[in-house]
Amino acid sequence: MATSRFIKDTGLTARMTLTMFLLGGLYVGLVVAVLVFVRSAGGAVVVAVVAVAIAFWQWWTSDTVAMRAMRAREVTPEQAPELHGMVDRLCALADMPKPRVGIADLSVPNAFATGRSPDRAVVCVTTGILQTLDAEELEAVLAHELSHVAHRDVLVMTVASSAGIAAGLLMRFAQIGGMRRGNGRTLPAVLVALLVSLVVYAVSFLLLRLLSRYRELSADRAGAYLTLKPGALASALQKISGQGAATPTADLRSSGAASALCIVPALDGGLSGLMATHPPLQQRLEQLARIQAELSRPAG
Repeated sequence: MATSRFIKDTGLTARMTLTMFLLGGLYVGLVVAVLVFVRSAGGAVVVAVVAVAIAFWQWWTSDTVAMRAMRAREVTPEQAPELHGMVDRLCALADMPKPRVGIADLSVPNAFATGRSPDRAVVCVTTGILQTLDAEELEAVLAHELSHVAHRDVLVMTVASSAGIAAGLLMRFAQIGGMRRGNGRTLPAVLVALLVSLVVYAVSFLLLRLLSRYRELSADRAGAYLTLKPGALASALQKISGQGAATPTADLRSSGAASALCIVPALDGGLSGLMATHPPLQQRLEQLARIQAELSRPAG
């Protein structure tokens, strides 16, 4: 966790930690199972290293890939003075390094933050959100995104996803090892490998979605306490969700690649519940309403 003035959420942090622990346990269990299956520690280690290398590359290039996926460009303080001014104020308030600022030429109203570290981060908004939100709402959205940066959520999600990457690679290695044996047990062995692969992928997929939803709730909470205006974030979420539903399909498809990074999923394909990358809007609004009630109570 990066040091900043964003409020800590012990409950959500504990749940995210437990989810990460389960993903790690899944990975370790998979490695052990594959070692038993292929009886080749060296080969399994090589594939595991490749999986880690792929995850590292995804993390290292996360800002570049996300900016390209969202058709975004970096803007200077001269090109977007009001947007930079908001980011400057929030970063000073949060006591964190200022990230780069970008704008995506998309009519879908949304925002995202990415980057391998706070020093290499970028916070990006779409032209659609600039036209949809007022100043207080936009500031609340930026506070949410800066919380992702301060809490190194891109790193957290990348580490978590490496378990799924390793699962696929290791199971593929197990299949190849089984086929090379060339005995009568080859087909059953490959079928078992495929079944285990599907189960591991499914569990990893669901745990990643759970972790993603937790980090969104945590960012909502941290952003709301930083600005002390949870109502502004609630209003922004409602506007973004409403406008997003009316956005042309072409825009949604073009931004879908980076959907999980956005404050509201740009393209969810109708997924909900365990399959969703973001918590339900109603759950987010209820959390913000509780924070508003807490902040409204008289001191003492």
